[in-house]
Amino acid sequence: MGSRFQVVEQGPPIEVFQLNKLFTEDTFKNKVNLGVGAYRDENGKPWVLPIVRKMEKKMADDDTLLHEYLPVLGLENFSNSSVSMLLGEDNPVITEGRAFGVQTLSGTGSLRVGAELLNKHLKYTNFYYSSPTWENHHLVFVNSGFTQPRTYRYWDEKARAIDFDGLIEDLSKAPENSVVILHACAHNPTGIDPTQEQWQKIADVMEERKLFPFFDSAYQGFATGDLDRDAWAVRHFVKRGFELVCAQSYAKNFGLYNERVGNLTIVLSDKAHVAPLKSQLTWIVRGMYSNPPAHGARVVANVLGDEKLFDEWRGHIKLMSSRVIEMREALRAQLIKLGTPGNWDHIVKQIGLFSYTGLTPRQCEHLIQEHHIYLLRSGRINICGLNPGNVEYVARAINDAIVKFPAKDDDSRAKL
Repeated sequence: MGSRFQVVEQGPPIEVFQLNKLFTEDTFKNKVNLGVGAYRDENGKPWVLPIVRKMEKKMADDDTLLHEYLPVLGLENFSNSSVSMLLGEDNPVITEGRAFGVQTLSGTGSLRVGAELLNKHLKYTNFYYSSPTWENHHLVFVNSGFTQPRTYRYWDEKARAIDFDGLIEDLSKAPENSVVILHACAHNPTGIDPTQEQWQKIADVMEERKLFPFFDSAYQGFATGDLDRDAWAVRHFVKRGFELVCAQSYAKNFGLYNERVGNLTIVLSDKAHVAPLKSQLTWIVRGMYSNPPAHGARVVANVLGDEKLFDEWRGHIKLMSSRVIEMREALRAQLIKLGTPGNWDHIVKQIGLFSYTGLTPRQCEHLIQEHHIYLLRSGRINICGLNPGNVEYVARAINDAIVKFPAKDDDSRAKL
């Protein structure tokens, strides 16, 4: 008798995790990992934030902490602190009781819970995401019940900048009640954010077309080192009177990647809707994972709730964001020094963890196979994978790939 499971076909690998596996198995001494979206220190090593170590030691000595189930919607002090960090503690929507948070399983869990809420209870079926975007956006929303995935233009390949006219044109044609996924800061994968004036125009179009904003905030504080500056777009939409949801992640800015610490912030026009929404979110979470884990959320809640610890954490964020900026400058300087064909100013104009380099799939393949430099086929690199010890090696390899395999006009990221 054959297996019931013989109907199951082999699924495609997830590129970023497949790259990480190949990198780990590679025995080449000077190998470089520019694929995985995680912070690395100047020695190329994972970095546990000192404030996190401090809190974990304190928690380990606290005999009052137990391993009982959390409430379905998580730790309330964690979510309250997360909402305040995102919107600003003196934001009227908080004081008026029109904003609340729900602890989730990092940013992905926030997206999933929020998407299911909008699909199941508001009956929304259309969603828009930038072209390109983080590859999980499409999968999460489709799996949440959305049936009409659409894209809005974002990356101008030739200018290596935002295709703002295309973005506005696409959103101006979007059907009413379409959900639009917006990157709050440090756009993944391009590293290019709208200016404040451009955000205002995006808000104008979305208000006129009655579109629903769904912000993804995975890098608050990590992008510029300034928590308020990185939350500007979300706060502007709130100030304009939008109802919205925002997925927050503490994977990057606290380095809590495997603890899955996230929050879903919801902003409403009337506090009377808070209780019904919480009741329905309780059932969504109950049927998905029942309740969230405590450890990472306690770390974050304790730090955000203590002024001294909060300031210490902000120092860590500035250190990480500064190192990223320094590596951008260093890579650009090395490429210019080598006379590498093309203009490399976009590397320093971009922000956050990633750079959309403009490298073609063939050039990326050459970097992996010949130089043991691992990056996505789209040409996206994690700037944190660079350090003073490898940036010259990476620049020479990029120069080699570009000289040997010049980009053709028809070789575009858009085909990926």
